[in-house]
Amino acid sequence: MEYGIGLDTSLGISYDQDLEMSKYASEYGYTSIWTPEHRVYDSFVLCLERWNATREHTDAGLSTGIGVSPVNLRSPFALAMTASTISKRTNGKFILGIGSGGVYREATRNSLGFSKVSVLSLMTDYLSIIKPLVHNQTVNYTGDTVSLHNANLGTGNEYPTPIYLAALGPKMLGVGAKLADGIALNWCSTEQIAWSREIIKTEAEKNNRNPDEIKVVQYIRMCIDNDVNLARKAFIQSMLGYALGSPNASPSEKRMGYRGHFERMGFAEELNKLDIMRSEGASQDKLIDSFPEDLALKVGYFGTPDGAKDHFMKLSEGLDTAIVRVVAARPIIDSTKLVIDTCKP
Repeated sequence: MEYGIGLDTSLGISYDQDLEMSKYASEYGYTSIWTPEHRVYDSFVLCLERWNATREHTDAGLSTGIGVSPVNLRSPFALAMTASTISKRTNGKFILGIGSGGVYREATRNSLGFSKVSVLSLMTDYLSIIKPLVHNQTVNYTGDTVSLHNANLGTGNEYPTPIYLAALGPKMLGVGAKLADGIALNWCSTEQIAWSREIIKTEAEKNNRNPDEIKVVQYIRMCIDNDVNLARKAFIQSMLGYALGSPNASPSEKRMGYRGHFERMGFAEELNKLDIMRSEGASQDKLIDSFPEDLALKVGYFGTPDGAKDHFMKLSEGLDTAIVRVVAARPIIDSTKLVIDTCKP
């Protein structure tokens, strides 16, 4: 198993400090650095600068990955073009993760001017266009949501970009097993990792693919501080929006999103109680105080350094790359450093 480190804008550190932490992680045996993509910054630029920063300690630089870019932010051609450029620049040290983001929500589709689309068709179309483009092929493809004809990137690339698909449910895992180079899980317990692996194996073999060639990665969120209550609050705050989802979500939207994912883990009753509290005007602090700790610790860790590494290793079972996703207990660089130090390979 390989170790990655995940850094994002929630850590309370500056851009220069982010690059400093990238270099710092490269000294401790981490093999890759990952970031999610938000509208507030361009993750492709950040990945390239992180790779360059790590060359101070490793000549080839650490691999960098976006986990993941919501596809509604860019066309498939734009994703392929930028990913291919960074793969060339880094000599094959870049991984592109894509996901459906919030396209399953009606409000998100309306804000972007999308008509009602099948999320599975959308991701199938993106993968069917991006992957051949980054493999120097000319694409002629007509999909349900996106089409591209007689298009290529115009020049050869000896470093085709691996494309990973964010997936939680069985149907999306099946799309990834058929078309992607890897699967990016999120907020999964060890039981769900094993369940996902079985689906990937079955669907890959149906499509004459070797399941061992489909890499499985996941962020494992770690919040470490000697003040356990502080670490708990920061961790659950990072999880709350995923677990509850939008207060206006329809039942079908809940089933398709992270809310359905956590309910499949057996926490429907607890989350429904929190929903009622939220609808009655409970503060975020009250929701955090009432959040089930066993759910939080089933998919991540909060607490002191003692026991953190063992917990991380248990949650990593079944992964090809376990990514230490830093959740900062305090908005200072030392809080990020503590997680990097504690969880280092």
